[in-house]
Amino acid sequence: MKNRIFFSFLIFCFLFAVVVSKAFYIQVVNKEKLLSYAKSQFIREVKEYPNRGNILDRNGSPLAINVHVYNLFTIPKNKNTHFYQQLKGLSKIVPELTFTKLKSVVQKRNKYTWLARKVRLSDSQLQKIKKLDGIFMESHSERVYPNRDLMAQTLGFVGVDNTGLAGIEFGLNQELKGKPQIVKYIRDAKGRPIKYETKSSDLVADDVHLALDKDIQGALESYLKEAVEYHQADRGGAGVMDAETGEIIAIANYPTFDPNKASSYPQEYRKLSFVTDPFEPGSIFKTITIASALEHKVARPETKFFCENGKMRVQNHWVSEAESHEKFEWLTVGDILKFSSNVGTTKIAFSLKYPKLRQTLDKFKFAQKTGIEVRGESKGIVPYKMNDKVRPLSLSNTSFGQGVATTAIQMLRAYGAIANGGYLVTPTLLKQVKSQLIKENKILNESTSASITKMLVKAVSDGTGTSAIIPHYEIAGKTGTAQRVSPRGGYEGYIASFIGFPVNVNKKFVVMAYVDHPTANGYYGNVVAAPVVKKIMQYILYKKKDFAQFAKYDEESNKANMDTVQSQQAATQKSFAPGFMPNFVGMDKSSALDLAQSRAIQIEMNGFGVVTKQSVEPGTPIAGNSNVRLQFEAPTYVE
Repeated sequence: MKNRIFFSFLIFCFLFAVVVSKAFYIQVVNKEKLLSYAKSQFIREVKEYPNRGNILDRNGSPLAINVHVYNLFTIPKNKNTHFYQQLKGLSKIVPELTFTKLKSVVQKRNKYTWLARKVRLSDSQLQKIKKLDGIFMESHSERVYPNRDLMAQTLGFVGVDNTGLAGIEFGLNQELKGKPQIVKYIRDAKGRPIKYETKSSDLVADDVHLALDKDIQGALESYLKEAVEYHQADRGGAGVMDAETGEIIAIANYPTFDPNKASSYPQEYRKLSFVTDPFEPGSIFKTITIASALEHKVARPETKFFCENGKMRVQNHWVSEAESHEKFEWLTVGDILKFSSNVGTTKIAFSLKYPKLRQTLDKFKFAQKTGIEVRGESKGIVPYKMNDKVRPLSLSNTSFGQGVATTAIQMLRAYGAIANGGYLVTPTLLKQVKSQLIKENKILNESTSASITKMLVKAVSDGTGTSAIIPHYEIAGKTGTAQRVSPRGGYEGYIASFIGFPVNVNKKFVVMAYVDHPTANGYYGNVVAAPVVKKIMQYILYKKKDFAQFAKYDEESNKANMDTVQSQQAATQKSFAPGFMPNFVGMDKSSALDLAQSRAIQIEMNGFGVVTKQSVEPGTPIAGNSNVRLQFEAPTYVE
């Protein structure tokens, strides 16, 4: 009896196992069939991003914007009469897509098929296409740079998928691109394609406001290009920084490129070398050595050094002045900077010793990235550490900017600390909410920065930088004429540079320009680079009221300065009696707007700078609500 019950239990267990296994098998098979079915109904998945954020200058002028384009596609499963009627309808709405062309595209396809890509459509065309069965649209934004090569190296560019590849477009890609919406195309129960979208409440891309000023940038690029071409140089760079906030007001290299067709230009033109390429700074570095001597109380501005009649033997080499006719004997520290004496700077460095000099270089953060929002920023090179045993010749070379490598942005920041009273600020391309001095990183005593500033003013007024003199302003600055490292080794040619700032203004800013390998019409910093800085400063001081608030000179002095602008017309020619078209030529945008509003004249403005042409001749009789088109261009100045 017990055996029978036991065998019955075994048979039950066996049958139960068979049933469970079969049920599990059916479930697995059904699941696989379900997944296979779902997969067969899935057609396409795409990420749709919102319109890429705009890039604007500090005043809201557009620098990078979007134009709507559309990709058109279909899923030609049932190519019946109705389907071809829809294609004919599409060809009538978008004439460039002929029916013959569309038919040939879909003839041998039964999966999703592109009909056209990146097509620009009007609102009317969009509404008509939406009514066509089986024709689908994907909206995209195409990046457009309305100012073409203006600020190109700072802005960068995007790839075919609207992803930033360089400049601000790359550095702030996530903010500019925004978060995507997932769009899926699947088949319904009857095999018809339908569109399924995920909804997102934060489908927004951010606009980016740069610190750069479009008008100042345009002037800077114009003067830089002029200098590079006139001196037949390889390239050049220039930048303007607000010394108190670190905001970059303008920055560029030349040659440059058009980001609307970036692939047509060499990679060398597309990078912002002002930030990415280090070079031996030469004599503009002497200011840092002298600042170190003052900070460590090794010397005072009036301390005198014997300059060996222009030639000094250091180890087995001769350190000499830039010009062989310079036979300096006793020079004060101020005169050493004013006349840019190599021997004098070497003597200061020998009194200072390398560890103290290196301490100052570390405070200025040389051999460190500034943190500016540019891909590929270089740290530069300071070859010796604090406790290294540095040979006298190496110390001499370092003191006047040889054997070290800095970027132009590092030098701009360093002189900014001198201009603002001793604070090292972080350069930034982004507009800052606060406009006051960021007092976080004090690296120089105020007395040191004041003494250095006085020396730099003398270097411009009486020394090597006279080409940067601007009437009625005190300009502090330093020239540089550094030997240029050759790609083949050794030195070949020069890099001419100048860096400086106006002293008697309430809003402090620093300007630097350099020209790489000038081969015609001179090669010294005072001849090649100082005039570029002078013109940029003039443009800012004469045209931008927020910068040109005087600490010393009155408005009449500024008006006298304005007479040096070639395009400026006599005051008597500016105004005509009411009822006649006034003369706008020579005015900036603000002045032109004020005059137009006072006469109830509608104006259309093109370009930047000052008015060079107007569509209605001055003095022409006009009626109410007249219109005039004004052409603006960067002004040129009489040297």
